[in-house]
Amino acid sequence: MAPLSRLGLGCAPLGNLYSSITDDEATATVDAAWEAGVRLFDTAPLYGNGLSESRLGRALSGRPRDEYTLSTKVGRILVDATDDQSASIFVDAPALEPVFAYSRDDTMRSIEQSLERLGVDRLDVVHVHDPDDHEDVALRGAFPALLRLRDQGVIGSVGCGMNQWQMLLRLVERVDLDCILLAGRYTLLDRSGADRLLPRCKERGVDVFLGGVFNSGILADPDGGATYDYAAASPELTARAHAMRAACDVHGVHLAAAALQFALAHPAVTAVLVGARSAGEIRADLSGLEVAIPDELWSELDTI
Repeated sequence: MAPLSRLGLGCAPLGNLYSSITDDEATATVDAAWEAGVRLFDTAPLYGNGLSESRLGRALSGRPRDEYTLSTKVGRILVDATDDQSASIFVDAPALEPVFAYSRDDTMRSIEQSLERLGVDRLDVVHVHDPDDHEDVALRGAFPALLRLRDQGVIGSVGCGMNQWQMLLRLVERVDLDCILLAGRYTLLDRSGADRLLPRCKERGVDVFLGGVFNSGILADPDGGATYDYAAASPELTARAHAMRAACDVHGVHLAAAALQFALAHPAVTAVLVGARSAGEIRADLSGLEVAIPDELWSELDTI
């Protein structure tokens, strides 16, 4: 696997998350990330029903394959849509329907389809995606299949990506995982992953990738229409985010920069993934790494 950059590009927005972007805009986003030194790219079949994988593959096609780390996921198979797709958070996506699928055969099929969409012959990291209600099936099917593919050199590392820490902790104990992707559970607003999961990963040598460090938007911009975990933020969370922003403003620090640096500072964290739908967004995220944040601000944020 190529050396990891501390900041990775989360590619859900390349699948038209919430709003549509063009193929050229998607390519420009990946190009800007690359030019800034980003070498970790994370996608999934779920993201725009394969659109994110296809766009990412095209954008990376001219890059030396050994110079970047490519991560995708299994757990959803894309089938022909049988009903209205308007409820999806991915807009203008291909007319396919993602269905939960964690068996061995489905895992092998998913890997084959991802390799085709991405236009590569190997994957550096494969996470089992959101097995919340499918733990037993994934333990019998997806995880053994991925471990076998790792042994065969088809994939580099086996992980699991979830929005909860409790099952991830169980899986770290039971499965020979190389890494995990924890989304939204180690942020300025939600530190629940810190007490048990992150220390255990550190003890076992399991790499930790963090996603959702802005909790899907509220820690980037807590103003009107702020979202928390892909839904409208509650008044309580909105008030906390506003209080955090006010504290940051006193010190001349943008809230998003504090959120990003907070996530990266944990000793168990290998890299943080940030989603971006434009070259400007990924450049703004990267600029947050350069901001000097005083110790007093961290102390204030701890109390909010």
